[in-house]
Amino acid sequence: MAFDDQATRQRKWHGSIGGLVDAPIEKVWTMVSQTKKLSEWMPMVERCTDLEGNEGIPGYVRLVSGFMFPQQDGERSWIKERLVSMDTSSYTYVYKMEASNVGLDGSVNTLKLVDYGEDSSLVNWSFEIDPVEGACKESIMDFLGFLYKSCINRIDGAIQAASKQV
Repeated sequence: MAFDDQATRQRKWHGSIGGLVDAPIEKVWTMVSQTKKLSEWMPMVERCTDLEGNEGIPGYVRLVSGFMFPQQDGERSWIKERLVSMDTSSYTYVYKMEASNVGLDGSVNTLKLVDYGEDSSLVNWSFEIDPVEGACKESIMDFLGFLYKSCINRIDGAIQAASKQV
């Protein structure tokens, strides 16, 4: 049985959010491309554990846990992510959520930086998810947009804090 990739892509929910960071693209890339720095700009992340492979190389798998998505039982949410691609020359990486307790298995997140000149960078975070049964598409898209925008807004502060520690 063959599946039409175009039809599959059309059924997915797509969204993106962007924001400017007052820092050169190289500094932003250093912050957002390293797993060990994730909690510095994603405050809801408490722990990020290497599971398989080498960071920065496609196939690398990490387990991210914290309070990214509210759980009814008050437990921490967790997401097992696989790095699909990383291109340092275009300041872009793609992760796929392979498993989670948040219902977003199979979703794909792409983070891309664009040099905006004058020591500022555009951070564009796009995502595609399978429709969530029983959920309102607009509510899910709004929540993810808010979550990712709040992370983008923290990058500049994380860069400044890191430079003070050096």
